Amino acid sequence: MSVGYRLAPEARFPAAVDDAYAALCWAAEHVGELGADHGALVVAGDSAGGNLAAVAALVARDRGGPALALQVLLYPATDARPGAAAPSTDGSAYFLTATHGRWFAEQYFGPDGDRAHPYASPLVADPQGLPPAHVVTAGFDPLCDEGHAYAVRLREAGVRVTEIHYPGMFHGFFGFPELLADARAARAAVADVIVSTVSGRKKSGEGGGCAG
Repeated sequence: MSVGYRLAPEARFPAAVDDAYAALCWAAEHVGELGADHGALVVAGDSAGGNLAAVAALVARDRGGPALALQVLLYPATDARPGAAAPSTDGSAYFLTATHGRWFAEQYFGPDGDRAHPYASPLVADPQGLPPAHVVTAGFDPLCDEGHAYAVRLREAGVRVTEIHYPGMFHGFFGFPELLADARAARAAVADVIVSTVSGRKKSGEGGGCAG
């Protein structure tokens, strides 16, 4: 499913969070109709969508479900606090810059939004009890540091994390598989980790599961 959540500035935080969680609940309630595996519910997103995927996992834990098998976070925004440390790269000439990020945050939160709320900045949330995570970061991305920091925080809390860093890539590179070998590799890794959540499905090798 691709979620058409409400956008800022017309609908500011936490409207998108509410929409993401509502969509997750709907998907969980209609797993059979969607032809999906009941034990393989996954949230995934990139950039702002990575933030919403991480936050949806937090909300699901806090509200007692739905149970998630995995969260896939592609260069996620995890720390919107005004006093957060400056990124080690500002992304200049690489599609997303730190200046862009500040403008986006102004639209999302407005003048009075709580940027330190765990559903705004998952980096400050309690990570206990969250589902396994697959985190992708890119070297020339101003979100690189906070994406890595979130992976570390999850791992330190005992959450199973796979993390892949692409030092020569930029924010949004995942969308260019026709042009970039790293994008193809990242997509293959994401597909692999998602397929691993599905019961009785052959992923690789000679034995077990079924093709398809």
